[in-house]
Amino acid sequence: MKVLVIGGGASGLVTAIAAAQKNCEVTILEKNSKCGKKLLLTGNGRCNYWNDNQKLDCYHSQNLGEFAKIWESKKEEVLPFFEEIGIVPKVINGYYYPWSNQANSILNALMTKIKTLKINIIYDEEVKEIEKKQKFVIKTLKNSYVADKVVLATGGCSFSKTGSDGKGLKIAQKLGHEIKDVSPSLVQLIGQDPFYKDWNGVRAYAKLSLFQDDCFIKEEAGEVQLTDYGLSGICAFNLSIYFDKTKNNEIKINFVPWFTGNKNEFKKWLKTQSQKLKMFSLGEMLEGFLNYKIVNLILKLTKLKDLNDEKSLDILTNYLFEFSVKIKDTKSFDYAQVTKGGVSLLDINPLTMESKKVKGLFLVGEILDVCGDCGGYNLAIAWMSGLLAGDGLTND
Repeated sequence: MKVLVIGGGASGLVTAIAAAQKNCEVTILEKNSKCGKKLLLTGNGRCNYWNDNQKLDCYHSQNLGEFAKIWESKKEEVLPFFEEIGIVPKVINGYYYPWSNQANSILNALMTKIKTLKINIIYDEEVKEIEKKQKFVIKTLKNSYVADKVVLATGGCSFSKTGSDGKGLKIAQKLGHEIKDVSPSLVQLIGQDPFYKDWNGVRAYAKLSLFQDDCFIKEEAGEVQLTDYGLSGICAFNLSIYFDKTKNNEIKINFVPWFTGNKNEFKKWLKTQSQKLKMFSLGEMLEGFLNYKIVNLILKLTKLKDLNDEKSLDILTNYLFEFSVKIKDTKSFDYAQVTKGGVSLLDINPLTMESKKVKGLFLVGEILDVCGDCGGYNLAIAWMSGLLAGDGLTND
């Protein structure tokens, strides 16, 4: 059986390996001069390729129930797959990295396996059209190919410089698939407040709570990067998945997540601190637990000089527990780690990754309407869907 895999990224490489191990004759068409360009960028170049916490709420789709079938079918096979191709894991709090701390180790292992299985890769071939006749006819800018079965592993729209420019989604749509609205995800949040230059460059451990039209949506805790346009860092990235342009989006920052009590208890603590540190100015006292830029900004916004009454204690406590940031947008696909949206999972057999619209066509990875939180989940989608497709290609 001749199988043509369109796209030499994470999901395409794993699909090709799994199919070749089932005795398929596999060819990969890759539009770049090399495979795995985006894979090399993951985990800041370290490649966080898996996570022990595989709860379903780490994944996001308009049809999450369909993804649950994918997740249950293949999650136990991922780590053995990487062990078989020689990857020694370094596990940090459940996050898996190659022991080398280099994404290149993952890519090299995959490419070595590709070579061992004699999988043909044709570089600098951009697919323009797929036709289903008796067999598949795949037209590129330069050539035409014929295959018994085809795998679309073209990615979404994120990091377009790596080749994920959304053209695969257009091909899938032309073949009859529903495309759920796509948007940048795991990306920086752009605010609309006037004070961001005051805190630019600060990294703070904080708790972020997202509200939409005053309704609580999601909470994330960890290191936050305060920028001259808004918010960055893993917490902001994870909340970007929920951003909705049709609603008023607000982030409330708790700058004192280390304090385990409630606001009233914190007010008492502040009062005690101010009395204990009478020789300190209010700003000097606050710098005992806050970055000076945040301190200066809060004092600028509140105009507080001291904590001599209940009103001033209330004002400062509210700013420290619920510092409000109005979010107007996210950064573009050029900055996004993944694409939210894509080919509807209702159009895909979740146990084989075969299209329900076009027999013999399989879709894997970021082209699908499913994305994950930061922490190895989006590569997990690539691995799981690729392994399923590799098996599904040999089913009658």
